[in-house]
Amino acid sequence: MKNKYVRILAVLSCLLMLLPVVVSAASYKTYTYSIDGAQLLSPDAYTPNRQIDSVEMNLPVTVNDKGEQVRETLNTPDDLVVDSKGNVYIADSSNNCIYALDSNFKFRFKITSFVNSQGVDDALSGCKGCFVTDKYIYVADTNKNRIVIFDLEGKYVRHLDEPEADIFEDNAIYKPIALAVDATERLYVVSSTTYQGILSLDKNGVFQAYVGAQKVAYSTWDIFWRQFQTAKQRALSVKNVPTEYNNITIDSTGFIYVTTSSIDEGNQQNAIYNKSGEYAPVKKYNAAGKDILGRNGFYGPGGEVWVNYSPIKSDITGASKIIDVALGPAGSWSIIDEKRSKVYTYDQYGQLLFIFGDKGSMLGNIQKVSAIAYQGTNILLLDSTSKTITLYSRTEYGDILIKALQNEIDRNYDAAVTDYQDILQRNSNFDAAYIGIGKAYYRQSKYAEAMKMFESAYETANYSNAFKMQRQQWANKYFIVIPIVVVVILVAIVKFFGYAHKVNKSVTTSSGKRTFKQEVMYAFHVIFHPFDGFWDLKHEKRGSVRGAVFYLVLALIAVCYNSVGKAYIFNPRASYSSMFMTCISLLVPVILWVIANWCLTTLFDGEGSIRDIFIATCYSLVPLILFMIPATALTNVFTLNEASIYNMLISIGWAWVMLLLFFGTMVTHDYSLLRNVLTSIGTVVGMAFIMFCGVLFSTLLVKMVNFISGIVTEITYRM
Repeated sequence: MKNKYVRILAVLSCLLMLLPVVVSAASYKTYTYSIDGAQLLSPDAYTPNRQIDSVEMNLPVTVNDKGEQVRETLNTPDDLVVDSKGNVYIADSSNNCIYALDSNFKFRFKITSFVNSQGVDDALSGCKGCFVTDKYIYVADTNKNRIVIFDLEGKYVRHLDEPEADIFEDNAIYKPIALAVDATERLYVVSSTTYQGILSLDKNGVFQAYVGAQKVAYSTWDIFWRQFQTAKQRALSVKNVPTEYNNITIDSTGFIYVTTSSIDEGNQQNAIYNKSGEYAPVKKYNAAGKDILGRNGFYGPGGEVWVNYSPIKSDITGASKIIDVALGPAGSWSIIDEKRSKVYTYDQYGQLLFIFGDKGSMLGNIQKVSAIAYQGTNILLLDSTSKTITLYSRTEYGDILIKALQNEIDRNYDAAVTDYQDILQRNSNFDAAYIGIGKAYYRQSKYAEAMKMFESAYETANYSNAFKMQRQQWANKYFIVIPIVVVVILVAIVKFFGYAHKVNKSVTTSSGKRTFKQEVMYAFHVIFHPFDGFWDLKHEKRGSVRGAVFYLVLALIAVCYNSVGKAYIFNPRASYSSMFMTCISLLVPVILWVIANWCLTTLFDGEGSIRDIFIATCYSLVPLILFMIPATALTNVFTLNEASIYNMLISIGWAWVMLLLFFGTMVTHDYSLLRNVLTSIGTVVGMAFIMFCGVLFSTLLVKMVNFISGIVTEITYRM
């Protein structure tokens, strides 16, 4: 018996080993976000390797006022840059210098004082940023309002004074804090006090243009109040200015990436949720100043998504404060959140790859991150509080991920599929892998397989493209059958309306009790001839309550089918409302309209009874049935680009219903046009009033029940 239990335990242990487990060796968790905004744990793409302080950097030793030898330390490290050889440069604004380190983080030289082009001793002051090319070191000498250029050995070359242009405001202040330089030596400068955008300068420092001005944000009150202000009052009022940028970098093709942290938090989160470039904390500009950053993930790039709740009490909430951006391999790029000391990495399409990092003093955690840079396969984070650099090494998982991205760029689709499948074995939550496999299948013309992958990642845009190609193949295969089916459907529609016209015409010349079929068919006369149609509904009894109920039930079926019957492209998250709530969404407005209209028209000499109003209202729903059911069915053959056709059909159906309700009220009560307009508006107001009374009554009823229940409970306890 004992051996039997041992064997069972051994089998269970083996099965547990086969289960996929995400294990983090770092002092933080690595994760991504699902389409619902939930955090999904991921294997570590980067793990902390070591922390480099001033001692390990071997910064120079100086003699203080007491004659003691003291090693220099980083004071206020603001920026971190790595050149093409892996050398590291740190801008320290309090020490007024640039520290140059080799690829092993050992001190090479320090840029602080120099002899300028006039032969005068000069020095940097409050330099907050730098940029390194294959030829020069560019320093943003913030306090002296200039850009100073040195060669790669730290020797002074020249400097670019504050630019001048007629476009500048009289009180404009030039405070360069970050810059980037393209292959033609054109400079893009971020000035902390410039709100019109990034300053574009030629290699001689001559102003060329502003690039990428941020949009001005007005509050609702500002917009309302400005409508009543004179031009003089507007000029004297406090100016709303665009938000300024705080950092910048540039890629090999000349596109510039910029970040900002002064956007209103609500606007920033809305931009992330809506995947909009407006009020986004990170942007990618082309030479024309147009934001071309890809935002193809579940959310737009911009840091934390889940910002209003934290599972740990001490965690920080609120929108991310993005302060720097760095470009990685295979089109990847990263931004840092100063508030949380986290790194957010995206691919070239703006899809989230991973998030890692946290605040703290353990290895891998950052107390206050101030800059980020890539050094080969490593990531470097600068900590302005601990005055250290933390080096993060890429893991095997990260290597496979970057390899997959590069294979996709190189069009090695078979290899990319293999890499992404390897990733999914390690991390089944990684939606970008499904998308990557789907794209590879798509380019190999395997559209059905691509659609399955895109569906797994809720990627509707690419799913739509694959479906379009599969639909084209299907159309080519059945190119003879499809026109025949379309013609048959059109002929059937024409025959049906012809038959309805024939039935309605025969009833006109006959007498006697109307049959249910005749009452139902008359709706197709009403929708095309509302004036005499609604007149006959009331005076000739061409409709009935049972016919009205029939069309009300069909309308309920139509809205329920629309809720559950749309194709994946139009309902990717399969978010279905309950049948009860779907029916209520149509049934309640119909009932409220009938009651409110009857109450109002009774007071204003309306000639229609509540029966007449109910019949006219339900017969008015016929266009909704005729348009909503076919439109919902057509979603199974429509692509995302054809969604406007679906929306147009639904809109036509509802607009037709509104017109029929309007003319039905007019004919039923024998009102003039003006009186009918006022009655219709009054009916809508009456519906709102009835709803208010209903909510108020139900609230009071609940409170009364709770009060009585409390009294009964109290009496029970005292007995």
